[in-house]
Amino acid sequence: MAEVKSDIEIARAAKKKQIQEIGAKIGIPTEHLLPYGHDKAKVSAEFIKSVKGNKDGKLILVTAINPTPAGEGKTTTTVGLGDGLNRIGKKAIVCIREASLGPNFGVKGGAAGGGYAQVVPMEDMNLHFTGDFHAITTAHNLLSALIDNHIYWGNELGIDTRRVAWRRVMDMNDRALREIICSLGGVANGYPREAGFDITVASEVMAILCLATDLKDLEKRLGDIIVAYRRDKSPVFARDLKADGAMAVLLKDAMQPNLVQTLENNPAFVHGGPFANIAHGCNSVVATTTALKLADYVVTEAGFGADLGAEKFFDIKCRKAGLKPSAAVIVATVRAMKMNGGVKKEDLGKENIEAVKKGCLNLGRHIENVKQFGVPAVVAINHFTTDTDTEIQAMKDFVKAQGAEAILCKHWAQGSAGIEDLARKVVEIAESGASQFSPLYPDEMPLFEKVNTIVKRIYRGDEAIADKSVRDQLHAWEQAGYGNLPVCMAKTQYSFSTDPNLRGAPTGHTVPVREVRLSAGAGFVVIICGEVMTMPGLPSKPSSEKIFLNEAGQIEGLF
Repeated sequence: MAEVKSDIEIARAAKKKQIQEIGAKIGIPTEHLLPYGHDKAKVSAEFIKSVKGNKDGKLILVTAINPTPAGEGKTTTTVGLGDGLNRIGKKAIVCIREASLGPNFGVKGGAAGGGYAQVVPMEDMNLHFTGDFHAITTAHNLLSALIDNHIYWGNELGIDTRRVAWRRVMDMNDRALREIICSLGGVANGYPREAGFDITVASEVMAILCLATDLKDLEKRLGDIIVAYRRDKSPVFARDLKADGAMAVLLKDAMQPNLVQTLENNPAFVHGGPFANIAHGCNSVVATTTALKLADYVVTEAGFGADLGAEKFFDIKCRKAGLKPSAAVIVATVRAMKMNGGVKKEDLGKENIEAVKKGCLNLGRHIENVKQFGVPAVVAINHFTTDTDTEIQAMKDFVKAQGAEAILCKHWAQGSAGIEDLARKVVEIAESGASQFSPLYPDEMPLFEKVNTIVKRIYRGDEAIADKSVRDQLHAWEQAGYGNLPVCMAKTQYSFSTDPNLRGAPTGHTVPVREVRLSAGAGFVVIICGEVMTMPGLPSKPSSEKIFLNEAGQIEGLF
């Protein structure tokens, strides 16, 4: 049996092309590429503006079942499908998010695909890349510094220090910083107050960068951020502190999409990185809309399961950017079906048809949910060598009974050659014009009703429950003119419910809303449910323990 190479070995053996060559494939002239080394570059704002009149290609969303420790391979499938579409003669671009350092050194590991369906340079993408996350962190914390500085120098705006809504951020998991007291140490350090940190990917600045259409729109949205309230509860905006201009300057380069390549030398835009469990979970609108002007097909992904990433992709990103997806691919594995069916991780290698059938209920729920948005769905069964033919057939039969098709995909082991069937099916669906996309709820629906609509129709719970203070806050925002915004649900990614251990397709649960936050600049209201944290912690044995430089100076353990 041939030796199976690790993801990092495969990535290191990649025969990369100069980034100018990759740009030329999709019509980006060298002068409009701002290179970061030989294998990655930013695409200039001038070029992006110049292609706005081009006809749009077709947009394909890759989503998945609720994640399990067995692994689903959503990014791997996104990259593989992009390569597969190019293989069958379509001009395709992959659009994915950048990786956060927190999960890389915590529990999740890298986010560049795997096997023979990867985006490279993998190590760069999973570390500092082109500095976008650092720029976002710095712009966010500049605003934090300006708030406390304004209060220190006399508080002309009348900020109520008990009602500062703007927290600080860093791109690392650090539970010790969730709740802090700042400005201790006497008069010279300002007025002590409660504060806290979120992870950078949960920052409203990240969401703004990912939803802004250009630099002008970016600066306007930054100015619209509500940072605090006065004693009369009137809002104080970032523009009141004259922060928007300087923040936009820090984000000028970060706004430009990053161009890299797949292992098969096909183009990929990697830009932005909000998590889908605590933010809106999609790559940038600029990257997606630019790719649509340059390709026949754009394959993009939304984070975690379809109950989070796909719902936000449809209800927030597509609604705000006027995007109309042509098809959705739902990634699932036999192993994950067995886990959803109650099998322990150590027993996943044994055939268990009953567990597969039982676990398929989770997949069935996601198929139904995607169809609620009017988007036709196909299931990609991401193949593992331990899968048996009978287990695969059980999945295919289940999906067929749901009125969809499941296609076995071997892109991890075979690259684009292993995903041709899925690529052809996606083209067939997209060309048929069957998609009748519309968001789940109208803009004018009251905010808490929007929450309940998602709870009932997507999570299949009985209702959302919230304290009177939460409902009053939502009502106050409606009165202030924010009632037409979509809602961004922050909840565990592991279950349709707020209990991460409740796998499968639960019904009859309630969804407790713990806190709500207004992201006026990004243009949505964050609804924090259950125990989900906007600053994650590290596990008992973080991934960082296995990351080091080997004798040759190469990075080990990152993937």
